[in-house]
Amino acid sequence: MTEAPSGADGSASPTTTLVVLGASGDLASRLLLPALGQLLTHEPGRRIRLIGAGMDEWDDAHWREVVTTSFAKTDSTGDAVDAVIAGATYRRSDVTRAADLEALIAGADGRVALYFALPPAIAAKACVALEDVALPAGLILALEKPFGTNEASAHALNEQLEKLVPEDQVYRIDHFLGRSTVVNVLGVRFANRVFEPVWSAEHIESVVIRYDEALGLEGRAGYYDKAGALADMIQSHLLQVLAVVAMEPIASLSARDLRDGIGVVLRATSVWNDDPIGSSHRARYSAGEDAGRTLAAYVDEPGVDPARGTETLAEMTVQISNARWHGVPFTLRSGKALGARRSEIVITFRPPSHLPVGFTGTAEPSVLRLSLGPDEMALDLNINGPGDPFELDRSVMEAQFGAGEMVAYAEVLQGILEGDPTLAVRGDTAEQCWRIVEPVLEAFRNGSVPLDEYPAGTPGPAEWPVI
Repeated sequence: MTEAPSGADGSASPTTTLVVLGASGDLASRLLLPALGQLLTHEPGRRIRLIGAGMDEWDDAHWREVVTTSFAKTDSTGDAVDAVIAGATYRRSDVTRAADLEALIAGADGRVALYFALPPAIAAKACVALEDVALPAGLILALEKPFGTNEASAHALNEQLEKLVPEDQVYRIDHFLGRSTVVNVLGVRFANRVFEPVWSAEHIESVVIRYDEALGLEGRAGYYDKAGALADMIQSHLLQVLAVVAMEPIASLSARDLRDGIGVVLRATSVWNDDPIGSSHRARYSAGEDAGRTLAAYVDEPGVDPARGTETLAEMTVQISNARWHGVPFTLRSGKALGARRSEIVITFRPPSHLPVGFTGTAEPSVLRLSLGPDEMALDLNINGPGDPFELDRSVMEAQFGAGEMVAYAEVLQGILEGDPTLAVRGDTAEQCWRIVEPVLEAFRNGSVPLDEYPAGTPGPAEWPVI
């Protein structure tokens, strides 16, 4: 990973023009712009020019109001923040037309980064239109997930991007790979000799990576009802986290070494026992309550088509076909309206190989839990309990990683502005993620996997195995 940019210490840095395609959309105001404001507050020496582009009939004044409101969400202040707001401009543009894209790029200063805050289909059309545009040296293309809708479309998108810029100038955004998350996981494993020697199938029984959300659909039917939990979270975010957990030791945290390590793991990953039906579950939430708030059934949410059978909770188990992880199930789970937010990696070790006669109680497997928000660690161990020293008791050792300096989106945005692709998803791994989940997606589509239900605000279907 690169060192802090010139500008992190208040000194001047080269100008970068950030062009937000789809500036009037929810993603820009809810995630991208607040992260930019926080980054500018943290690194006041950055020189950013901000251009918004979209089909809405906005003017510069309205765009600046949107930027100001978004920056306030992260309490962003300082001269750099004020300068970006004052210089922000908006251009009504059809980003699928080469002439409009060329005009946007021509009006930019310094290095140019195009951020595609757009639906995937529109982003793909914009990439085709860029073929007819004179592109500046060093142009960065930053794309939000999903990267395609299956392996074939992801491959086609990658081929299109290759016509425009080199791979290291393409940033496929995955905020789950924010710098703090990656470094925390790798630090626990590689900086502690107590863990690395036992980080294999010889000592680890199973791994669970989960992202349970308390929130329901929250007005996102336009995208979510066509995607579902498996494509929305597991195909993208959770498989990337799996790769960070399971990779072989790497020489450095450079973009090349880290992304090579991720790629090797994903190429070895497939559905458990090649059985997509027996190795997956899906469900959607019915009406329920959460913290005193009534939640409507998913099928009654505005914009939902019940006939699609979209799942709001998905689980799938995969295997990694290499010597380190042979026989270890990795279960990935994500869903909505589950009563409580749980974002964690749960590593269950094998039971003790021998327990001396004389101990009483149960020697349960040790469990390492790495929480991804808040960032903390817990290790469940067997110890001698109070009173009778021969009786085993359960104890939890806890530690906090400490909050990252910035939100994950700001860390990813920092990489874009620095030209550091370490936290970006590489093209080949984007294709591998689709390859891994496609058998399960097909089983979901053809109804081979039952669509169970769970009341909103509960942990999921009661009949599912506990993980």
